Amino acid sequence: MGNWIINNGLTSFILVVWMGINTFLFVWFYLFYDLGDQFFYTRHLLGSALAWARAPAAVLNFNCLLILLPVCRNLLSLFRGSFMCCGRTMRKQLDKNLSFHKLVAYMIALMTAVHMIAHLLNVEWYNNSRQGVYDTLSTALSNLEDTDNTTYLNPIRTTDLIPTYFAFTTIAGLTGVIITLALILIITSSMEVIRRSYFEVFWYTHHLFIIFFAGLVFHGAGRIVRSQQKTDPPHNTTFCKDHPEDWGRIPECPIPQFAGGFPQTWMWVIGPMVLYLCERLLRFIRYMQTVRYRKIVMRPSKVLELQLVKNGFKMEVGQYVFINCPAISQLEWHPFTMTSAPEEDFFSIHILPLDFLFCRMGVDGPFGTASEDVFDYEVSMLVGAGIGVTPFASILKSIWYKFKESNPKLRTRKIYFYWLCRETHAFEWFADLLQVLEKEMEERGMGDFLTYKLYLTGWDQVHADHVKVRFDQDTDVVTGLKQKTHYGRPIWDKEFEQVRKENPTSVVGTFLCGPEALAKVLEKKCAKYSDVDPRKTKFYFNKENF
Repeated sequence: MGNWIINNGLTSFILVVWMGINTFLFVWFYLFYDLGDQFFYTRHLLGSALAWARAPAAVLNFNCLLILLPVCRNLLSLFRGSFMCCGRTMRKQLDKNLSFHKLVAYMIALMTAVHMIAHLLNVEWYNNSRQGVYDTLSTALSNLEDTDNTTYLNPIRTTDLIPTYFAFTTIAGLTGVIITLALILIITSSMEVIRRSYFEVFWYTHHLFIIFFAGLVFHGAGRIVRSQQKTDPPHNTTFCKDHPEDWGRIPECPIPQFAGGFPQTWMWVIGPMVLYLCERLLRFIRYMQTVRYRKIVMRPSKVLELQLVKNGFKMEVGQYVFINCPAISQLEWHPFTMTSAPEEDFFSIHILPLDFLFCRMGVDGPFGTASEDVFDYEVSMLVGAGIGVTPFASILKSIWYKFKESNPKLRTRKIYFYWLCRETHAFEWFADLLQVLEKEMEERGMGDFLTYKLYLTGWDQVHADHVKVRFDQDTDVVTGLKQKTHYGRPIWDKEFEQVRKENPTSVVGTFLCGPEALAKVLEKKCAKYSDVDPRKTKFYFNKENF
């Protein structure tokens, strides 16, 4: 439990607080509408469905306030910079932005379903009351009206209304239908199978959030839910509920007056909407800035290295940018981790050139990731799978520059680098970089600073025979490095045990850019091999998220 708290304690605390606020809002507003005297007559028409409609609405307001914040990338990068004076655990929470975004979306979907079902029942009961299906009091309440038609209780004003017609001809009904349809499309297109196979569908339908928020702002303007207002003399509900025929005839029972509540949703969401608008404005300004090609290099395995230059562009290790190529699509932006170092006068990305055109590019960023914190740890374990090595290429390059310049601010004293690939050609992307680092460390007498292990997870018999023939050579037959390539997958228990043994009093940052399955394994190992004693080894898990 102690090891788990080290890696997940603050995250769990934040989730408990979030869930606590949701629970408090639901219970508070449920009781407010279920017990409030001003809703006595409204409850007589609607029963408990009134509270079941309004309590989820309060939770929806809170979560719609939150849903846009985790995707304001510039805001998160600003916070990451501001939190540099804070602990690394606090900064780690920013790397879980997409997970929190999804969690809030699930809550919105759940509360929308409850809210919608309750209001469908409300419309049915309003309609039945208007037609005199229920008791005398329900009929009397439904028949209340005045010359301006403003102090009624039942929003259904005719006896021959079809409930479906009401849903499409009132502000609350029409906006509710639009909001629900937009939400259904957004959620269904966000499923992983669609997001991975049909990214354009996910991308375009996700922008229905504009319609969702527009409908949300106007949804409450219909003022469907109405409460009793104070009158002079006051209406004695306890007595008058049994004598509706005497309303307006005796002093104790003046005709009850009702009014809809003031719309509040817009007050919850206006702030995040303005922030997100500023976010998109900043992205547009960056898009309009000129990006020049400095160099284009064709790497092995059909990987293209683009070296780009942009005025005023500053980056940190492990950061990423969003790239747009208007010749392919005016609207689509895709994330790419930068492989260059901050010390270089350009920034580079590695892409698969299947659809690449030598065209004008839009660049948005850079944006922060967990890898920015790599130099805040005494010891770092870097794990990359396939093209997931790109953030660590930036880190390794930066290390080379720091040693070249004898940078005294470098706190890191040991790095373990693991690279898992399915094919041999992939290792050639950065083999030259590893060779330079290998030579640099030896010349400075720091051969132990960087320990790297390359794992080939797929091979054929021809390759196996080739390795057997040249097994006794000083350099690896695949990479040309002194460190030989391993075949298969790492035995992570053995690797973590070795790191803990070699660094018995260190704080170790474990960084992954790779698949979710590997992330779950490494996160468990970090918890397993961390020691609660602050004087001993502790592992902190960090994962790249886009």
